[in-house]
Amino acid sequence: MSERAAPFYCPYCGDEDLRPSEEGHGAWECAACSRAFQLKFLGLLAQGVKRSETGGAQI
Repeated sequence: MSERAAPFYCPYCGDEDLRPSEEGHGAWECAACSRAFQLKFLGLLAQGVKRSETGGAQI
């Protein structure tokens, strides 16, 4: 099994100085803006479901 992918930049400030956090799996800390965040994979979208421009799902 391969390793988990790491984020390339902070979702808040865009800086690349990220370090794993001790808060748990998927938690990261940004040294530039002093924010902590957590990433979580929710799953795959079902095939055939398309997003409309208004954000609603269409089948």
